[in-house]
Amino acid sequence: MESDIWVFGYGSLIWRPDIEYLEVRVVRLDGWMRRFWQGSHDHRGVPQAPGRVVTLLQRPGESCGGVAYRISATVAASVFAELDYREKNGYVRRDVQLQCVDGNEFAAIVYIATERNFAYLGPAPAAQIAAQIVASAGPSGRNIDYLLELAQALRKLDLEDPHVSELEQLVLDATA
Repeated sequence: MESDIWVFGYGSLIWRPDIEYLEVRVVRLDGWMRRFWQGSHDHRGVPQAPGRVVTLLQRPGESCGGVAYRISATVAASVFAELDYREKNGYVRRDVQLQCVDGNEFAAIVYIATERNFAYLGPAPAAQIAAQIVASAGPSGRNIDYLLELAQALRKLDLEDPHVSELEQLVLDATA
């Protein structure tokens, strides 16, 4: 019998999983940081004006909080087909080890947009990233909504992310 599979969500999967899952846990991924350095040409922007969404970058000493979804082995193929389409704009699957708040570790799969993908935008000053987020929209809606939903979801889970918080404040100040 096949085992269930865990999927780590650190961006929109936190607040809009849209997948069939059996269980969800608050977790962290050590050695990685979340950044709005990935371009979104397909969801929160368009090819001529991409939005910015999160990806993970490997950094010793950092950690990224999020959620893990336990997926039944019986539906894993269809769930991954959905996620592969959803994350098609430069993301690849990677195996990782997650840490639970109770200290337990377990294996999971995460989608990461590496620095070598076609849509990677990379670092920029926070004010520039915030301005791009404010100005961008695509088939899945406004880029600002993605940021604000993520920031709110992290607060509800009692997870801190200074990068997300800084961008949220800059965006709120710009739209006030």
